[in-house]
Formats: sequence, structure tokens, C-alpha cells
Amino acid sequence: MPSRLLTGEIVKALSWLFVILIMLGALGPSLACAASEKEIMPLAENIRITIPEPKYSSDISMEEALRERRSIRDYTAEALTLEEVSQLLWAAQGKTSPDGKRTAPSAGATYPLEVYLVAGAVDGIGAGVYRYDSASHELLLVISGDVRDSLAEAALGQACVREAPVNIAITAVFERTTNRYGERGIRYVHFEAGHAAQNVCLQAVAFDLGSVVIGAFYDDRVKKILNLPATEEPLYIIPVGRIAGS
Repeated sequence: MPSRLLTGEIVKALSWLFVILIMLGALGPSLACAASEKEIMPLAENIRITIPEPKYSSDISMEEALRERRSIRDYTAEALTLEEVSQLLWAAQGKTSPDGKRTAPSAGATYPLEVYLVAGAVDGIGAGVYRYDSASHELLLVISGDVRDSLAEAALGQACVREAPVNIAITAVFERTTNRYGERGIRYVHFEAGHAAQNVCLQAVAFDLGSVVIGAFYDDRVKKILNLPATEEPLYIIPVGRIAGS
């Protein structure tokens, strides 16, 4: 009798195990898919990184920077310092007064631009996509990991995007300006993006770095790579790095 009971319990246990295995087999692909999606999901914007305060003087004059500015596409693999990155971001959209005015002029102080750092090799921070908070002069981690290969492919395969230790992406929320100025505001946003991009290029010269402004890319792919909100559009990609052969 005990033997029969034992056999029955074993059969019952095996039956339940069989059912569980079937269920796991059915759910397996879904679970794997969920895990995969979780791995590539952008991070919540709650990881803030303090960066060095900007400097307001240098050893090169504005006139020298204007004279030396060139479009440079060949860089070494050497990492940039966090101080250099901090200064480049500040040049693009940094705060210059207590009331929030910035380094680039903006129509009606509507400030439609956002600035992102695509970091591949920066001393002091990991590879990833960061949004620059101009009000606090901090970085907000958006995506962890090196996305330069994907960004280069989205930029029609341009090697400088892949090889530069950092890329600075300038994006815009057009409604901030068009809500006040209507369709004319679109033009004002483009003006402002040009001002910010030139600031970055001149700041790069002051650090003896090379840069180039890029507008040839697939907007939808860049938007996805940077995890931009629906209301935000990419306008510029600016690779920056140490000049090869210099």
C-alpha cells in the first residue's frame, strides 16, 4: 500500500511538472522579448551628473578662434576630459545670467533648443546619451552605452560621427517659439541652432579640438537613437575630437 501511494505521488508530481514545463514553453518567448526590451529601454531621467563649472577666459582670442575654425573630420581615439565637455556644452546653451539668458541669442527668449552629449570616450563618465540641463549645468543620463555606430549609420555612414570621442546633438522643440511667432518662428529656431553650433565650433578651437557640423541624417532614426520626445526634432550633429596628425 505505501508503495502504491508513493507511486501515485510521483505520477502526480511528474504531471504537474509537465504542465509547468508546457506553460514555461508558451511563455518563454514572451519573457525573453520582455527581457530584451528592458535591456534597451532608455533610462529614466533621474541620474544627474555634476560637471565642472565653465571658465570665462582662455589663452586664445576670439579673433584667433574665428581665423582658425575649420571643418575637421579626422580625430584620434583619445578621450576628451569632462572639463572640455563641460565647456563645449556651456558654449552651446549655457546660462550666462541669473535670469536664465544663454550663450546663444533666442527670439523672445523662448529657448527652443535642447543639447545632447553622445559620449563615447570621456574621462569621468561612461558611454551613453546625456541631456544637458543648462539651468543647473548638469548632465542627465538618458541612455547607457555607446551609440556612436548607430548614430553614424543614421548620418549616412559618416565615419567622423563614429570616430569622434563625443558628438553634440542639437535638437529643437519648435512649438516653444512658434506658439509666440507663428510660422515665422520656424526660421527663428533655425537661426538659433546656427548660433549654438558656431559657439561649439569656436569653443573647440579654443581647446585645440576639431569639429564639424553635420545636417545630413535620417531624422526619424536619430530621434529614436537619442530617445527624443515626440515634440523634439534633431537639427545638428557635431562630432568633436582631438585632431589626427596635429
